Amino acid sequence: MNALTPPEIYEKISDSGIGKANGSFAKLFLLGIMAGLFIAFGAQASLMASFNLTSDPATFGVGKVVMGAVFPVGLMMVVLCGAELFTGNCLMFTGALEKKFKWSAIWRNWAIVYVGNFVGSMIIVLFIAYSGLWDSGGGLLGAVTVKTAIGKCSLSFGRAVVLGIMCNVLVCLAVWMATGSRETIGKIFAIWFCIGLFIISGFEHSVANMYFIPAGLIAAGNDAYVNLLQLDTGSLSIFSFLIKNLLPVTIGNIIGGSLFVGTTYWLCYKKLK
Repeated sequence: MNALTPPEIYEKISDSGIGKANGSFAKLFLLGIMAGLFIAFGAQASLMASFNLTSDPATFGVGKVVMGAVFPVGLMMVVLCGAELFTGNCLMFTGALEKKFKWSAIWRNWAIVYVGNFVGSMIIVLFIAYSGLWDSGGGLLGAVTVKTAIGKCSLSFGRAVVLGIMCNVLVCLAVWMATGSRETIGKIFAIWFCIGLFIISGFEHSVANMYFIPAGLIAAGNDAYVNLLQLDTGSLSIFSFLIKNLLPVTIGNIIGGSLFVGTTYWLCYKKLK
């Protein structure tokens, strides 16, 4: 049989947290940077593929489908190439619940990996800003990049938490399903459908937003992009990025991955009979 059963997936996920808990600072940080790079590549490519569609309300839904078809390559690289992604590491809860490592090891891993993810994302933001790619489509890509960041920074705290919860349920289920496959193609399809679903639905992913919002903040400095779609950038600031989006989305991601997925499966396969 090529696929693991759900209880076998649980065991593999639970055991995988041991290496994450015991990893050195340098290893976790570098692999965190790599994951940030991978997710940012997926985010940028999804905007490039869809900006003509998402800029028009009449084709916005189709544009989201295009984004959903492209963005998942980021998590595919994380899983298949090897990297440390904060949102996926929320599944470490399973190992801690079984006392395979201390809770403090989770907080340590998350802190190191989260910062690494941010650094990796910012590297791509700066590279794309310098590359001139935002001028694509007569500057429409730059305008849509700004528009995307404005939308994310305009969310209320509560909505951002809820959107973060739903997002990381799907991200962790993508990792869960990919773990169950013994073949590369199976892992790719497991990731593609789950991640595509969260993008199409408009859910919020903290690491993806480490690209989307800083990119929009920088692109907003070009009046040509802002004026092209007559955008109001009043809600766009470093404060709104960190406090109105990244903080609540991160909280939601933790709840969605650690509680809705990790803890639920621990209860089902280890606690409840």
